[in-house]
Amino acid sequence: MDGELFRPIFVPETFRNAVSGRAWLQAMLDAEAALALAEARAGLIPLEAAEAIASCCDAGLFDPEEIGRKGLGAGNPVPPLVRALTEAVSGLSEEASRHVHKGATSQDITDTAAMLVCRRALDLILAETDGIAAACARLADEHRGTLVAGRTLLQQALPTTFGLKAAVWLVSVLEARRKLRVVRASGLAAQLGGAAGTLASLGPDGPRVLEEFARELDLAEPVLPWHTDRSRIAEVGGALALLVGALGKISLDVILMAQTEIGEVAEPAAAGRGGSSTLPHKRNPVLSVTAAASVSRVRDLSHTLQAAMVGEHERAAGAWHAEWEALSDALALAGGAAAAVREVTGGLEVHPERMRENLDRTGGMLLAENVTTVAAGRLGRLKAHDLVEAACQRALRGGKPLREELLEDAEINTVLSAEEIDVALDPARYLGSAGEFVERALNLYREEGF
Repeated sequence: MDGELFRPIFVPETFRNAVSGRAWLQAMLDAEAALALAEARAGLIPLEAAEAIASCCDAGLFDPEEIGRKGLGAGNPVPPLVRALTEAVSGLSEEASRHVHKGATSQDITDTAAMLVCRRALDLILAETDGIAAACARLADEHRGTLVAGRTLLQQALPTTFGLKAAVWLVSVLEARRKLRVVRASGLAAQLGGAAGTLASLGPDGPRVLEEFARELDLAEPVLPWHTDRSRIAEVGGALALLVGALGKISLDVILMAQTEIGEVAEPAAAGRGGSSTLPHKRNPVLSVTAAASVSRVRDLSHTLQAAMVGEHERAAGAWHAEWEALSDALALAGGAAAAVREVTGGLEVHPERMRENLDRTGGMLLAENVTTVAAGRLGRLKAHDLVEAACQRALRGGKPLREELLEDAEINTVLSAEEIDVALDPARYLGSAGEFVERALNLYREEGF
């Protein structure tokens, strides 16, 4: 995510800022300030010293890139940050500077910072997800009766409604949102274990400091340090993967439905959006395309976070280090995908007349199953199936509508009148429980507190 040339295409500025080097640096400093205050409350250091340390924990006082460069020797940015912070505090109080980073290890600060970065980014992602859910609920409600061809294996299958398609989007987003909210509410925990997860340097006050540390940061207090229990980071990655799966489905549907030959929906128009460098007539679904690209990348990044769960003994050799940028990029790209899909669903142009035109393109053959069902009551299932299938084949070969072939079939005419055939070929009469399913999705949406 270092290249400014490509990054803005996929990630809005708010998400770039949320996971930037400065955001991480401030989160690390927040952890250092909280540690000092927690230790003061436990009586391990003077309150004046803790306040002096906290007053210097401002990322604006430090250069993230310089800290990063100096972190090369230690393999992480915390040692040079602690040195720089100690120097800043010594300018206020030499006594206070001796208490900076007391009892902690680099991973304590980095892992706690990761939780703070996740919290801020997840809040932004959840806001976008709420917007997507609201847009999908509106589309489901407004188009619960809008006929569209249901497609299986990219072929027209049976009639459905665009409202039901949007309801499917809605439910998948709500499921992903629920998982994200659980992770945000209870899955983000402070990290404080010292060099080997025992907090030995804090003596018997270690648990008290951990409790105060978590309270100061408004993070969950873990049962014990989680240096090599990476389930929290992996859960964040898993929740993001679930979300982008739902977003990828929406994006792909929009891309397919916006094809020139289909033309059933279009992304919201904006000046300069969707243009081609050589083809001025094109209106590309660029929001969905960039979202789809981000989705693909988040899946891979989530795998990296899952793989990092396997670490050696009390401190992993490399797996922990692999998380930092992967976590930042996964949060940023998931946020970018969510922002793009929110804009798509919020301003989606729906073309019901084109949906009906495409539905009628097969000359009624999408209703062949219904004709078979009606005729089976009088001819038997196998006989009705064979007759209707033969009529469909003749329609395909001769280019006639299925209705004409059915009316010209003597055996079918003996059991079905023209009026009954017309009723059986009416797509609006063969939607099954589509309307009820839409309502169930909307009820779930309401139950989620919207």
